[in-house]
Amino acid sequence: MNPDDTTAETTRKGNTVEILLAEDNPNDVEMTRRALEKGRIVNNLSVVTDGVEAMAYLRQDGEYEDAPRPDIILLDLEMPRKDGKEVLEELADSDSLSQIPVVVLTSSEAEQDIVESYRHNANAYMTKPVGYQAFQETIREFERFWFEVVKLPESPTNDRPT
Repeated sequence: MNPDDTTAETTRKGNTVEILLAEDNPNDVEMTRRALEKGRIVNNLSVVTDGVEAMAYLRQDGEYEDAPRPDIILLDLEMPRKDGKEVLEELADSDSLSQIPVVVLTSSEAEQDIVESYRHNANAYMTKPVGYQAFQETIREFERFWFEVVKLPESPTNDRPT
């Protein structure tokens, strides 16, 4: 989102919303980025391309030592090295990371994927629509619900996640 846009809103006491996108498809990354830039919430989108990177980012390991703690995670299920379900399991096992809301954003409409995602503590499950306009509308609804309707907990201070 362009911080100079006068229609932009912020949440979290006037701060920029930190969003972590775990997605290996460059086209989906770009569509998500563009849709969020056109949204109403000022955000900082960080992108990782697989589950191993997602967990390193969240634990602030290695190159992600100074990574901001996300206010929300957009998680694809089908990723290399470590898939989204494995990431959900690891998040659920961490006292500090389990508090971050996770929205599964995937192309799968399989009932088994939906059930397993919720079983592993996903907060929401959204199927990626085909086409940019429909995708943009889905991201707009995600943004409205999570940042205008839902109350999110304040991020803890700089405690390193476990």
